[in-house]
Amino acid sequence: MEKTQKMMPQVVGHSPVKITEEKVGTIYRQQYKEGKRIEEYDVETLEYMNTADHKKMKVGFTLANMFEITAAYELAKITEHKTMFKYTTTNKPLKAFLKLFLWFASDKTVVKFVERVKTLAEEENALVK
Repeated sequence: MEKTQKMMPQVVGHSPVKITEEKVGTIYRQQYKEGKRIEEYDVETLEYMNTADHKKMKVGFTLANMFEITAAYELAKITEHKTMFKYTTTNKPLKAFLKLFLWFASDKTVVKFVERVKTLAEEENALVK
């Protein structure tokens, strides 16, 4: 939970609902604080790979019965000191009127998230050395 909160400070709760050995199918209940309101939803692991040189995880959840969201994280070792980080997200509106809302949305949130992950990874790497 500590690493999740470093990357996503608005996540205020993260507890297991169903754990699977192979990770795919694992479900966590998350609480996300937006202003004074807290949204609760179940996050399911849809894909998972964890090898020494390649890590990948894709999760999915439905937010407020309005958006179906997926987020995929991929890390691949390039050299001893260089790693490729790829973040892909989808946000599918479940109600017709929300499609127009997303059309005007910006990528600022995603860019800020990737920058925060990069900064945290570089800080953690500096501590290890």
